[in-house]
Amino acid sequence: MGCCSSASSAAQSSKREWKPLEDRSCTDIPWLLLFILFCIGMGFICGFSIATGAAARLVSGYDSYGNICGQKNTKLEAIPNSGMDHTQRKYVFFLDPCNLDLINRKIKSVALCVAACPRQELKTLSDVQKFAEMNGSALCSYNLKPSEYTTSSKSSVLCPKLPVPASAPIPFFHRCAPVNISCYAKFAEALITFVSDNSVLHRLISGVMTNKEIILGLCLLSLVLSMILMVIIRYISRVLVWILTILVILGALGGTGVLWWLYAKQRRSPKETVIPEQLQIAEDNLRALLIYAISATVFTVILFLIMLVMRKRVALTIALFHVAGKVFIHLPLLVFQPFWTFFALVLFWVYWIMTLLFLGTTGSAVQNDQGFVEFKISGPLQYMWWYHVVGLIWISEFILACQQMTVAGAVVTYYFTRDKRNLPFTPILASVNRLIRYHLGTVAKGSFIITLVKIPRMILMYIHSQLKGKENACARCVLKSCICCLWCLEKCLNYLNQNAYTATAINSTNFCTSAKDAFVILVENALRVATINTVGDFMLFLGKVLIVCSTGLAGIMLLNYQQDYTVWVLPLIIVCLFAFLVAHCFLSIYEMVVDVLFLCFAIDTKYNDGSPGREFYMDKVLMEFVENSRKAMKEAGKGGVADARELKPMASGASSA
Repeated sequence: MGCCSSASSAAQSSKREWKPLEDRSCTDIPWLLLFILFCIGMGFICGFSIATGAAARLVSGYDSYGNICGQKNTKLEAIPNSGMDHTQRKYVFFLDPCNLDLINRKIKSVALCVAACPRQELKTLSDVQKFAEMNGSALCSYNLKPSEYTTSSKSSVLCPKLPVPASAPIPFFHRCAPVNISCYAKFAEALITFVSDNSVLHRLISGVMTNKEIILGLCLLSLVLSMILMVIIRYISRVLVWILTILVILGALGGTGVLWWLYAKQRRSPKETVIPEQLQIAEDNLRALLIYAISATVFTVILFLIMLVMRKRVALTIALFHVAGKVFIHLPLLVFQPFWTFFALVLFWVYWIMTLLFLGTTGSAVQNDQGFVEFKISGPLQYMWWYHVVGLIWISEFILACQQMTVAGAVVTYYFTRDKRNLPFTPILASVNRLIRYHLGTVAKGSFIITLVKIPRMILMYIHSQLKGKENACARCVLKSCICCLWCLEKCLNYLNQNAYTATAINSTNFCTSAKDAFVILVENALRVATINTVGDFMLFLGKVLIVCSTGLAGIMLLNYQQDYTVWVLPLIIVCLFAFLVAHCFLSIYEMVVDVLFLCFAIDTKYNDGSPGREFYMDKVLMEFVENSRKAMKEAGKGGVADARELKPMASGASSA
């Protein structure tokens, strides 16, 4: 499974100082080799599709007879109009571009290679004939000469549907596309159910185009607000947590009090004034109020008990958020980590989509029922797109896992460096270097496990969508239950993977060993984990809501004062979605840092106790939390001699901000 370091064995000894980050060895090498072979297979699919002419057919386009536009073609056996010289005809033109097949997602129309796209609307066959004579671009079938457009009886079949909409070539893809998007109104209605007429779609798109500068400005505003919030959380974390706690308590008490007040009021109301028909209804309402009041009381009591048990662990959450703020001060490049990850994902997705398009046009020419040419792959190669889909999931998860390992490595380096003045010049780049040299196999294995869970869930979701309205209630319930279980398993594995990467960054152990060590630590600190994941995640969720609301409010004020009368609902939705995406990207990095710090803290307190030779690595804020916890245990009579010892301070500079 890979070569392991001896750090784990050193950690077992209580007499020697546990020293993380010292031993470095390659982990999970077989999985790295497997991932490399898989990527080679992805490259083979792309190369095969290009070598078989799919790239030329995709970029230059081809007509319904298998001829590639813009070049000389070879004759295809038993297919008329094939093997034509289209050197001067560089664009694909559809006789009926608005005839869309929504099921198969393609245009159901005869395609021809033409010399130029009609830039103006052509209303009659005479206009089509004039266009052909003036531009040398014949828009009717190859079997029909331009002089016969207005006289031939076959013109209604061999010529484009009238009126011919104005069109322009798509950049880089040489297809004549209608300028007026209302041509695709049916397709838009299939995707956007609330669009009932073309005018609504026109107004929405015009609103986006008119306010594009405002949309861009608001997107930048959400970016700035996210970065500012990450700085502010460090200073207001203590106040924010207690404000949320107080609001929850007041809400629970207020709701319970109102229910009991309503019950008492209903009970004291005279029943003589109630007509007999409504007496039973009044008694049912009174009984329901009593049940609600009792349930709310039980909920409030349980909530109080939970907060009473977790009140000290809330202090740990506050301390971790405070230290996370310091991490971003020492490691400012962490802020830009979402950009690099997003950029890498976009590059891969562009490659993946281009290869998928190549696959859609590769294969051998086959004549369909209408006598036109389609390109299909036969034999085992026709299943290459399954391999391609698995590659989309695995490599995307691999890129995200690389981000998690990079962040974990940088934060671990910060935490376990006693003197912060001795930090590497760029801890992020140092973490990337360690990832590439030692831990790519671990990342490949962890991302593959997520892929194994995600693929069955996606298959079940596809089956559920295809059988919607056809399956019985029992089958629908089973499918939804399986999808839900797989989703929960995926979330749990994601969380465990993230902590496994942190353990790997600390001890340089392989994935399975790291996952086992992380799982043991998390189980030993289950209450702390629950507190951090509830209080911390809720704080960050409120931060996301704050950024979205602030950006949305600014958008409403700006768009409302626009002089142009446009529909600004769609621009506002776009802005709010982008604001939430940006806030999620930035605050998820913050959440990741907090989770890594917690695991480092848990490991630090497990293997060190502050005695000579086993000094803590933690920050001053976390050390104060440990001291306060020990003092509280000592005062309660639960601390032993070991717990009563004073913590030995860290080396100079360990707690510098």
